[in-house]
Amino acid sequence: MSTAEPFPLYFPGDARRPFCSEAATRRFARVAQLEEGGRVLELGCGPSGLASVLLAQEFGCSVVAADADEAIVSRMKERVHSLALDGRVEVRRVDFRKPSFREGEFDAVLCQGRVLMALPDALSTLRPLLAHKGRVGITYPVRVGRVTPRAVIEFWERRLGSPLLLPRELLHELAQAGFEPESAESLQDAELDTLYKELEPHLASAPAESARWLREEMALHRESGKATASYAFLVGRRKEPGERPPASRDRG
Repeated sequence: MSTAEPFPLYFPGDARRPFCSEAATRRFARVAQLEEGGRVLELGCGPSGLASVLLAQEFGCSVVAADADEAIVSRMKERVHSLALDGRVEVRRVDFRKPSFREGEFDAVLCQGRVLMALPDALSTLRPLLAHKGRVGITYPVRVGRVTPRAVIEFWERRLGSPLLLPRELLHELAQAGFEPESAESLQDAELDTLYKELEPHLASAPAESARWLREEMALHRESGKATASYAFLVGRRKEPGERPPASRDRG
């Protein structure tokens, strides 16, 4: 049996990522209550840093756009300079597992369309970086639909090294890691079809092992005829020990 692909899960650098639209970034900014001067970390920013640019230009945030790849960091620095955002967006190379930032430095940490590490590891790594009531927005594979084929379950267990979870189970992971779960949205059938169609041309130039994983993932999706495994974007608020649960919204 194949071993799990090492994190981060491979994603072609120039391909359009899920949950990276301007609309999705604005939704996150509203939930995170970001405003002028808010401090944000975009982790795994890629060469274009779409979220970093939008949050700096539209919301007036002070953003750190971070990636582990020196070539990507270099291209992002050029983009920031070309947009005259040098004072608003700092570009930095980081180790995803040991990001060198101060405790409580950010009002929000955002990771759109990249799966950088196992979810429990990601949450335990990022929580200390958040200020009181800071938000995390993170992408992770999710199990969807009423019936999931065994082949799909086994594939994702090999790839992640752990079971593929349902949305409610992912939210439970957030709660267990010290967050108040706020939302979970997943790619629907048409969105997943589009994602895979746009990824396909990149496979010819991808590393052989990475391309093999993506081809198997795409083939299983197409054999199912609908989404049985997808990608979710989770949002949670940093919760403090002993904090009371939110008041009931139904006044019950």
